[in-house]
Amino acid sequence: MNLPGNGTRTRLRTVAALILVPLLTLTAACGSDGGTPAAAGAPVSPAPADDPVADVRTVDSIAALLPSGVRTAGTLRVGSSVGAPPSAYYPNGQDKPPAGQDIDIADAVAKVLGVKLERQDASFETILPALGSGKYDFGTGNFGVTAERLKTIDFVTYINDGQGFAVKTGSTTLTDKVDDLTRLCGLTIGTGAGTTFEKTLTAQKGVCAAAGKKPYEVKVFSENGAVTTALQQGRIDVVMSTINGLRYQAAQPASQSTFLGEYHRLDVGFAFKKGSPLTPAFQAAVNELIKNGTYQRILKKWGTTDSRIDTSQTNPAEHT
Repeated sequence: MNLPGNGTRTRLRTVAALILVPLLTLTAACGSDGGTPAAAGAPVSPAPADDPVADVRTVDSIAALLPSGVRTAGTLRVGSSVGAPPSAYYPNGQDKPPAGQDIDIADAVAKVLGVKLERQDASFETILPALGSGKYDFGTGNFGVTAERLKTIDFVTYINDGQGFAVKTGSTTLTDKVDDLTRLCGLTIGTGAGTTFEKTLTAQKGVCAAAGKKPYEVKVFSENGAVTTALQQGRIDVVMSTINGLRYQAAQPASQSTFLGEYHRLDVGFAFKKGSPLTPAFQAAVNELIKNGTYQRILKKWGTTDSRIDTSQTNPAEHT
């Protein structure tokens, strides 16, 4: 994936600055996948003040699982997709380090391993292809574990998120949970480029014709702000994105979105090139955070405790 230049970073922060108040995000990533911003000029929530990562210490026995070259260098390069809370975003839209659940968990893992992270902002759809080239040691972006991705990517899980739907508040087009894609027939769905949502909608597009109904239309957006604008302008009827991202947005006091519930759960994990020697250390580090309670405090901070896992896994099968 191409690393954004200064102009791209400025644009990304501008998009993130539009994040929180009413609207939906193409959450990042892609659990799941991606994140969701708000209307121009809308205020953006600051990050919660709690810092559960502050007291995390290196665990020598787990750090020893890293390749010797990594231990010597003391750094890992991470391609990071920053979109919207609760996964990853820029608090207040300012030129500050990103915050979010993914950021905290990655930082806590790095502290257990005794390394520092060189975080590089990147667009969601470019991170996984870049892992094979060695541009990044691992990637974060609320990446969902799917059978297709497991062919070329190794995952170490740290949360369970997934796919859901949301509409503009007050919409009468859809008013309750979407548990069958035929509920979407005749509608226009907005989602993020390169996400599991796009792939699910594309793969299942024939369900409407099979049911004798008008097909749904899928509109794919590479910019998080574009889906919000499309929804508010009535150019799309519904957004498909991550459960946690859509739920988070709908819970905001000034929200103009309504979460329609879960459609499909997915494990979410750190992404590595296939055969990476880093996965045993990362898995052990996540399990250490679960064991010592840091993990639970991070999820409580970001309101995602319903997505907790009991133990980290490497390359689990996709949920069916």
